[in-house]
Amino acid sequence: MDGSEQALRAVRLAATEAARRHRTLRIVHGFIWPLLHVPVGAPAGGPPGSGLRQQAEQLVATAVAEAEATAPGLQVSGEIIDGEAAAVLLGEAPTAVLIVLGDRGLGGFATLVVGSVAVQVATHADCPVLVARGADRAEGPVVVGVDGSVLSPPAIEFAAEQASLRGTDLVAVHAYLHPVSGGPGDMQPLVYDEDKLRHEEQRVLAESVAGLGERWPDVTVHQRTARGRPGTILTDMSQQAQLLVVGGHGHGAVAGLLLGSVSQSALHHADCPVAVVRTPR
Repeated sequence: MDGSEQALRAVRLAATEAARRHRTLRIVHGFIWPLLHVPVGAPAGGPPGSGLRQQAEQLVATAVAEAEATAPGLQVSGEIIDGEAAAVLLGEAPTAVLIVLGDRGLGGFATLVVGSVAVQVATHADCPVLVARGADRAEGPVVVGVDGSVLSPPAIEFAAEQASLRGTDLVAVHAYLHPVSGGPGDMQPLVYDEDKLRHEEQRVLAESVAGLGERWPDVTVHQRTARGRPGTILTDMSQQAQLLVVGGHGHGAVAGLLLGSVSQSALHHADCPVAVVRTPR
């Protein structure tokens, strides 16, 4: 919580999510000023509550009140933790079921679609990260991107759980491109059987979601395969979704890139909240 409208929206989303899961909600504010050796108390002769720490306390109190109003009866606590925002949130991740934050806070540049804190936390957190962005919808399915790799199952399971909690359908989407040959500077389309390729990609998707009906019998699962760039297709589908779920590092991710390109695209362009689910270490 940093006092921005985006953060307040994240508080409301987090309160709703905690109530669904019958969990407690913990609101934290990363208080960076002590690290910069800036005086944090009220200045001499200044009005009451004018110090930086007092202002931070008020931000947290406002957030707690907002959460309690959003989900009456929810157990909510608030705390100020000295440190930079991303570092503070990552420090909370090992004991959290979920981290929720806004897509861009008070420190975000106007030209950035999603803030650096959201990207850092989604890249490194040891738990799923839910970013409040796009439109808040009570209707529509949960959409999950499936690439067929060993990194997909955690995202698929999280998405199925979300669909169950929300009482809605799950749409599993597998996007694929034309096969190509040649080096980076000479990529040429291969000659292939379009029907055979489509059936193979449908098989990959079916195997990825196999067993969901047994684990989540109350969730209707729809399978969708589409030819095209995964980030673009998922962004398009997010326009009718309650939630978009992506893995943190997909099948086509470049070595050394901690957050995959599809995840990056979703965080920057999706029209609904986005959950990034990394494979547990």
